[in-house]
Amino acid sequence: MTGMILDGVLMILLVAALGYGVRLEKKLAALRAGQLAFASAVVELNTAAGRAEAALGSLRDSGHETDLLHDRIVKAREVKAQLEALIARAPAEPRGLREEAPQPVAAPVAAPRPAPTPAARGQIAPAAVSDAERDRRMAALAERITGKAPPAASKSDRDNLVALLSVLTANQSAKDSVNRARRTLDEDLFAA
Repeated sequence: MTGMILDGVLMILLVAALGYGVRLEKKLAALRAGQLAFASAVVELNTAAGRAEAALGSLRDSGHETDLLHDRIVKAREVKAQLEALIARAPAEPRGLREEAPQPVAAPVAAPRPAPTPAARGQIAPAAVSDAERDRRMAALAERITGKAPPAASKSDRDNLVALLSVLTANQSAKDSVNRARRTLDEDLFAA
């Protein structure tokens, strides 16, 4: 009889151990699933941190370009002030200019169309235009702006105009690069 009692107690203990083992297995399965989810969350966090780091680098570069753009704007304003001072000092009666308006150049009718130049695409190419042509264009521009014929351009006036054109060209290229950097930064930020 004692052997049966001991066998009964042993069977009860085995059933309890089996039930506890089943519960422990369920908890371990939940822990493994949580560990996999945590690992995937760490990978996603690492990817997001990399994108944020790249966006910060782009933002820093954009800040440097903005500083350069600001410097160029300040220089352009100085050149503008100098040009306004030169225009204000100009004599009321132009000297040494022709009385007739410049004649437009007729385009050839049957000539093949050349590839677009930087000037045709809206970019300024100062080296491609001769000094005489540049002076003629600036005189026509000054005439349209002020409504009167401009004074004869001196060497310093020509240098100021060349400086203004180069500053405006640099200003436009800086604007383009800043806009490009902003677009990539926006894309990176909204992609995350």
